Amino acid sequence: MSQTRKVRKAVFPVAGLGTRFLPATKAVPKEMLTVVDKPVIQYVVDEAIDAGIEHLIFVTGRSKAVIEDYFDIQVELEQTLRQRNKTAELTLLESILPVAGSTSFTRQQEPLGLGHAVWCARELVGNEPFALLLPDMIMKGEKGCLKGMVELFEHSGANIVAVEECAPDQAHKYGIVGVGEAIGDGFAITKMVEKPPQGTAPSNFFINGRYILQPEIFPILSTQERGAGNEIQLTDAMVKLAGSQKFAAYHFRGETYDCGAKDGFILANIAFALARADIRPSVEGPLRELVAKLK
Repeated sequence: MSQTRKVRKAVFPVAGLGTRFLPATKAVPKEMLTVVDKPVIQYVVDEAIDAGIEHLIFVTGRSKAVIEDYFDIQVELEQTLRQRNKTAELTLLESILPVAGSTSFTRQQEPLGLGHAVWCARELVGNEPFALLLPDMIMKGEKGCLKGMVELFEHSGANIVAVEECAPDQAHKYGIVGVGEAIGDGFAITKMVEKPPQGTAPSNFFINGRYILQPEIFPILSTQERGAGNEIQLTDAMVKLAGSQKFAAYHFRGETYDCGAKDGFILANIAFALARADIRPSVEGPLRELVAKLK
């Protein structure tokens, strides 16, 4: 296994079509849909930067150029804001702008699955460990999910997968891990199973969309046969890598919202709005009234 080093790079697979949100995603990438007043992708990038990530790598597809534009300077907009003395808005835009040279973009020309999207980032990642954050999943917790994973990685040197608990009868819907000995804020992974048949899951801990992987995953992905959905599955490659390297699970204790699904997206907007001191007073009352009308 590669020598344990700092996790400096993060990969964001943003090439998906977002068909579950049509017609909105006909023109707007699903990652740019807003939760309150920030695009979903901004929450995920913020989590990565909070964890110490220095280089952001986006695996994009056709019609996703707006993501690249979002993480760049918008000259005309900023000039207009200066002319109108909109200093608060200018400060906000400056705060979300990545450091110059810290973002890279590469294309996934065909929709061949998550494993293929990760493989497309191989030249930009190079021979070092990297984080992988699924851009649909945004999280709320006392500590950022990836930040806790980085701490566990530095403690264990293992590949890290973030997990949460689900109801045992729901385990067949997820990628599930087997539970081994305790390690820091997590445990050793004894097996990984993608959507196990009902009643056969090794635990109720499911993979929630955050990973720290060693670069040895790339040679495996380069020859990985297509699996479920006729796509190159990351889980299949991780199972192979687990034959020669350690895997550990970081137990995230917080709330995760799947913004790739309509219900998760709506719940995320409610949760993040209620967490905002400037918004909660105006929405809490109407929300309570709406809930009271439910039958």
